[in-house]
Amino acid sequence: MTTKQYNEAVEILADGLYRFAAKKCNDRNLAKDIVQDAFAKLWVTKDNVDNQKVKSYLFTSVNRLVIDYWRKSRRLTDMESINHNPTATNQEYSNLNEILHKELKKLPEMQRTVLLLRDYESFSYAEIGLITDLSEAQVKVYIYRGRKALKTRLEKLNIVA
Repeated sequence: MTTKQYNEAVEILADGLYRFAAKKCNDRNLAKDIVQDAFAKLWVTKDNVDNQKVKSYLFTSVNRLVIDYWRKSRRLTDMESINHNPTATNQEYSNLNEILHKELKKLPEMQRTVLLLRDYESFSYAEIGLITDLSEAQVKVYIYRGRKALKTRLEKLNIVA
């Protein structure tokens, strides 16, 4: 990978990486740091990275850096209980997008990750498998279960018929 290819990767992929990191860690400043760390890691290993695989390399790096952060801060133990707010379901909502993001945060880590990669970043099943170290079949199962869980939660809130 040349310096020019690296700079092009920064221009093209930085926004998508930031969105992905921000959705996973719920902290914009941390997401910026994680994306910057991923690009720094790419710069160090740019001679060993094939230009055709830069996108999956960076998304894999961001995914692993977020997981490392959660492990270091010991918040990974039970993400569902951290994000669960029982009083929130009784409030009236006016913004479907806000509700969807709130319910997405309640999903287990892996379901949330594969849904973000598939539905927000438009990765193929094979690319998601490379990023998350899962087989294509596992990716499809996690996506199916995540979407089903989201639909069930939205039905309980009387948002989806």
